[in-house]
Amino acid sequence: MKKVTLGFICSFFSLTIFCQEEVKSFTVKYIEESIIADGALDEPIWEFAESANEMWEYFPLDSIQAREQSEIKMLYDDKNLYIAIKASSVGKNYSLQSLKRDFRGSGSDSFSLVFDTFNDGTNAFLFGINPYGVRREALISNGGGDRRDFNLSWDVKWKGDAKMYDGYFTAEMIIPFTSLKFEEGSTKWRFNSYRVDTQSNERSTWTRIPQNQLIYNLAFMGDMIFEKPLGKSRTPLAIIPYINTLSQKDFTNNESLNDFNFGGDVKVSVGNSLNLDITVNPDFSQVEVDDQVTNLTRFEVSLPEKRQFFIDNNDLFAGFGDQRDANPFFSRRIGIAEDTAGNTIENKIIGGIRLSGKLTKDLRVGLLNIQTAEDGINEIASNNNTMIALQQRVFSRSNIGMFFINKQSFKEYDFVNREDEYNRVLGLDYNLASKQNRWNGKFFAHKSFSPDDSEGNIASGMNMRYNTRNYNFYSKAVYVNEDFSSDLGFVRRTDIFKGIISAQRVFWPKNGPIQNHAFEIFPIFIWSPKNNFQNTDYEFRSAWSFNFNNQSQAELGMSNNYTFLFDSFDPTNTDGAIPIPGDKGYHYNNVRANYQSDMRKIFSYSAETTLGRFFNGDRVSLETKMTLRIQPKAFISILLNYDQITLPDPYPSADIWLISPKIDLTFSKSIFWSTLIQYSNQRDNLGFNSRLQWRFAPLSDLFIVYNDNYFVNLFEPKYRSINLKFTYWLNI
Repeated sequence: MKKVTLGFICSFFSLTIFCQEEVKSFTVKYIEESIIADGALDEPIWEFAESANEMWEYFPLDSIQAREQSEIKMLYDDKNLYIAIKASSVGKNYSLQSLKRDFRGSGSDSFSLVFDTFNDGTNAFLFGINPYGVRREALISNGGGDRRDFNLSWDVKWKGDAKMYDGYFTAEMIIPFTSLKFEEGSTKWRFNSYRVDTQSNERSTWTRIPQNQLIYNLAFMGDMIFEKPLGKSRTPLAIIPYINTLSQKDFTNNESLNDFNFGGDVKVSVGNSLNLDITVNPDFSQVEVDDQVTNLTRFEVSLPEKRQFFIDNNDLFAGFGDQRDANPFFSRRIGIAEDTAGNTIENKIIGGIRLSGKLTKDLRVGLLNIQTAEDGINEIASNNNTMIALQQRVFSRSNIGMFFINKQSFKEYDFVNREDEYNRVLGLDYNLASKQNRWNGKFFAHKSFSPDDSEGNIASGMNMRYNTRNYNFYSKAVYVNEDFSSDLGFVRRTDIFKGIISAQRVFWPKNGPIQNHAFEIFPIFIWSPKNNFQNTDYEFRSAWSFNFNNQSQAELGMSNNYTFLFDSFDPTNTDGAIPIPGDKGYHYNNVRANYQSDMRKIFSYSAETTLGRFFNGDRVSLETKMTLRIQPKAFISILLNYDQITLPDPYPSADIWLISPKIDLTFSKSIFWSTLIQYSNQRDNLGFNSRLQWRFAPLSDLFIVYNDNYFVNLFEPKYRSINLKFTYWLNI
């Protein structure tokens, strides 16, 4: 009893320290002389700047100051924010994946700066650099409370470089104010920084962050105070034209095509707080191909958006509803359609506009309008796709949002049924985020409209999380009416009432190799309102996870499952197979174990295995990923996913393989070559994607992209193409 009481007192004391800790601040001084971002810090003007220092350790402890300290200095003029960094180090054996821009931070040495320019604790800009001078930028949304809130697909123009010395490295960054959004006349931004130091096995932050929060969480920030108010942006217009030549061959239909396309984007700054993006005949041929996944479920898999036009302020459009079960807007629906055979194909985008940003300090607005092209051969209508979103901040970090979505064809087509002429969705969301992020959650109510169908059509739900150092509780409830429909959304299934309750206890050993370990129970229940609330699914998960001081991770878990199939289903997706019967319930369970090695090492790996029952049969699964760094020139990885499904006769059994090796070569900071091979016998596809990129100027590229796809069994070609694309970013 005494130990429990003492533990409670210690936890309460630690939380109190974090909640009452004085807000750190420093002053950013105004200058009139120029600085060159060569990483050397040899300009005398840096002696004039104030320092942001006294970094706190985040990992492996969060209660002491960093062992390897860093110092940040900032200056500014009318056009740019200048940043100097000096970071002490035990040596020069830094870890990095490649010299390519937008590197991932995990397992790589890096220094990141986070700017909350509207002081709202909700959205922020991140700029990062590593000891080799490789840069990255990202958008943080929704307060940075979830890993999905971190988006590296955003690109913007800025300069930076670094230099390595004995015992430390330095870096300089020049960020144009035109690359940021802020309120004219601002005198203060919220700010934090974090560093990953692989040699000392340490992660540190300027403002202290508890380990139960993500390192980029926006609830924990200090202040950077400008010596005089900020003015207006000076460069309001960016033009990004492209030209693309294409040669392709569809072997299935014996069709060839040689094509030449041109188009581009225009970016207009509307004041200091709004972005206006215009696209004409956009082309996304240079975008990385999707990573294939093995799907053993009855439902569609959500894949991330990688197209640059849809990235900026994407949370304002895509953050409504429930991301897994009732997401009313999913930008990947635009430009994608089904042909007459039910195959997913590209649907050309004619053009569109996108206005997003801040109307006032607390009010955000988003307007998206995209027109897609008609494809009579494949019976695809020309559609106008519109979304309007408003988001008003309330309290410290919460907000209320509302939206309207409309997908509509303005022309009559013989092949379009009346119920498909338009689809509209109207909704209201409340997003909760407490000041210290102990509480966060969501409440939403959405309604869809289609011709001759306006009754019911409701999707609503809530979720709530309570997060402390030792305890993590989560609850969720979602209702999706059987007639709810969002053509521009991602709705995995309708006619569900879903409930989740999760409880996690986290332990923090004082000694030994384990940094923390946690036990979690996670029950999920789904009922069908249409069928008198029949229980159609449940899954009861339990897991014990371990995080080690050497940054490796492990987990042991088990789950007990029940699925009622209304319709017959073949989980193997085997041609001509007899599916397992519908109108029947299935009980099954499994155990799983996974391990992730230390990603700082030259060679690292992860492995996960699952064993147990699966519907009326058995399942053995193994997934492993291995990576090899030959820094700084090469990063090689291979993903292997194997599923053995054994069902009783006469139902199918299968060995399902997904093998995906990838080679990234970086010849310099401007020339990159990436090759991805994906073998999936479930999809009957062997795909090759090879992409050579030359960044000849800031955010200006020449791409050569080669794609080749084959049938697995016969090794006969399906589709082959080669693209030569030139794009140039011009500021006016």
